Parts: sequence; structure tokens; C-alpha cells
Amino acid sequence: MENINIQKNLFLKQFNESNAIAYNSRFVANPSDYSFRLLDNAYRLAGKHYAKIKIAIESNKCQSEHCAYELAQLKQLEEAPQKSTDFLTTLIAELNVTDEGTFDPNNDFRYAVANSVMMARPGYSKTDGYEVYLDLLEDGSQQIEFSGPAFARTQPVLINGMIIEIEQPYPLVVNNVSLQSLINSDTSLIASTPDINKEMQELLPQIGLFADKMIENNKLTLNAKISDEFVLKNADGTYDYEIIDLGNGNGKNVLQFDINKIDKKITPFINAEVAGLLSSEQDAVAAWNVYISKDTSVEEDDQMVQNANADNSSWLYEFDLPLSPDKKEIFGYKYKAYFMNNYLKQFTKNQSPTVKEDAAVFDLEEAQKAKAQKFLDDNDLN
Repeated sequence: MENINIQKNLFLKQFNESNAIAYNSRFVANPSDYSFRLLDNAYRLAGKHYAKIKIAIESNKCQSEHCAYELAQLKQLEEAPQKSTDFLTTLIAELNVTDEGTFDPNNDFRYAVANSVMMARPGYSKTDGYEVYLDLLEDGSQQIEFSGPAFARTQPVLINGMIIEIEQPYPLVVNNVSLQSLINSDTSLIASTPDINKEMQELLPQIGLFADKMIENNKLTLNAKISDEFVLKNADGTYDYEIIDLGNGNGKNVLQFDINKIDKKITPFINAEVAGLLSSEQDAVAAWNVYISKDTSVEEDDQMVQNANADNSSWLYEFDLPLSPDKKEIFGYKYKAYFMNNYLKQFTKNQSPTVKEDAAVFDLEEAQKAKAQKFLDDNDLN
């Protein structure tokens, strides 16, 4: 089944970035009303209600014993304006995550729509059919509700014995107490994708593969090379080169590396990074969906972010959280593979010899014969 969040987030991203609405003559020629008057509407009757309660308390005509209920209501009304301000400030900050370049499109698409409404973007006004209401609830909490054309989804409906897909309203409702509870527990309303590439760049100098002279200001120097202890050598201490074909009968030596030794060295550092990511599982899911799930390269990920599509390998927030032990294990495995392929391989692939004489271009056929003969000699196979 097609992922509705990916589909709709893709469309919203394309719509907002295309500037196409600027060429809609009908839109340009008519006014757009972005005045949702959230606070005015929410507090329209609050003054009268406050005065009524105040009079009841002062005249001792309360409905509850000792005016307990009325005093509680009065306190709620007095605290409500600050709660509204805090609520809207927090909500807008959370919705802004949908504007991040690496936003995971598996997040609920309604948050991206709500952000466009709150940012007063073209096409998301009252004139376009959108409404936003802030309500003061009886229990003292507050809720905001978004509705409009993009707040809809198709659902199967049985009509005359036939199942038909019909688009139905799908409003977004957020309660201030629930939102603040999430924030207080270091959980986000919308998952923000960690900058995996930045983290891996910072990890490189820390993994113990490079000598201190190759590191400046916690960054690798431009000529950084993996330490000699991780380079494969023959029994006699000479380098065990791989010969690569340059074409036209020519070849050259390149260093070979002890990948198992490298793996053992970097694994504790990788495990620490993975543990940090998994401490916030929603962030780990975002990193999985946007970056590491498909064995892609950094360049391909840049394009994938543009396409905003992790496709069938996506983990879904509403179904896959909390992450199972199996998923945590595969996350760690794939994270290491991504690091090896995209950040470490550049230091292990086609690395020229450090011995000047061994770095020269040579006749490929002669070199291959010599290498084969050396193998026979070393293993007493002549």
C-alpha cells in the first residue's frame, strides 16, 4: 500500500518550492484572508464568563461548596492567556521541523500543512478554505484544530455493496498539555532528522586509524592517511600490494588494508554513536528513512532528500516504535556499513604506496608474472 505521508509530503514540498502559484492569475488578482484571529476567537466570551464567576464569588452565589469550582475556573481564566502564548510558540517551533532540508516525509503530512498555514504561505489562507481554531477546554487545557482542503485522506467506504475510496476530512488536533508533556520528556511532535553526515565527518578523527599529525583542530588534514599498522604486509615486512590495470598494458601498485583489524578498531566508536542515536528512537527512525536504509552514497542521499522518499524500506513511526531488538541490531549494522562505504573507503581505496620506487607505473604483464612467481617461491611451490 502506498505510503500516504510520503505521497502527500512530496506534493506539499513540490508545491511550496515550485513558486507555481505566482503564475495563477486568479490567485494574484484576488485578496487572501490570513487573519485566523486565534486569540480573539478563543477569548471572545472569556470576559463575560470571568465577570459572571467573579460576581458569583463576591455575592456568595456559587454553585459549589465554598466556591471551590468557581475559584478554580477563575484561576484557569487568569492563567489561560500565558498558556495560549506558550502553546502557540511551542507548536510553531515544532512545526518548523517540516521546513528542514532533511525532513523525513514519513512524518504525518498534516504537520507540513499546518506549518504552511501558520506561516501564511500562498494557497493556505481562509480564502483557500483553511480554518484554525484555538479552544479553551473545560479541564483548563487548550487545543488547536486545523482543517481545510489538504487536511484530507482517502478511506474505503462501503456503498451499495461496493467498496469505494472517498476523500474525507482529516483535521489535525493538538492539545497543549499533551504537547508540553512530549517536550518535557525530550520527545518531539515531529521527528527531526539527525545530520548523519556531519556526525560521521566528526567521527573520522576519533576512531584511532589516523596518527596525531594527520589531525588538526579535531579535523583530518587534507593529506590524511590511515596509519601504517593497518596496511597489509608480507612475511618479510614488504607491502602486499594490489595491482590495478591502468590500461594500455600498464599497471600500478596500490596499498591493501587489513579490513578486519580496522573493523575491530572502529567498532567501539561506531557502537557509541549508534547508542547515542537510539537514545532517541524517533531520531533513529528518521536517520534510517532518510540516510542509511538503502545502502546509498552521500550523493544519492542528497538526491533522495530532494525526492523525500525512503520508499519500501521506511520504518513507520506509528507502527515501528518502540524499535524491536532486531531493528536496533540492523540499524547498527547498516550505520557501520554506511560509514565504511561513504567515509572510510576514500582512505582505503586506490591508495598509492608510501615507498617512492613502488609507486611508479610498470608493465602489467611482467608485474603479474613476478607476483605469481613470488607466491610460488614464498610457498615452496616451484
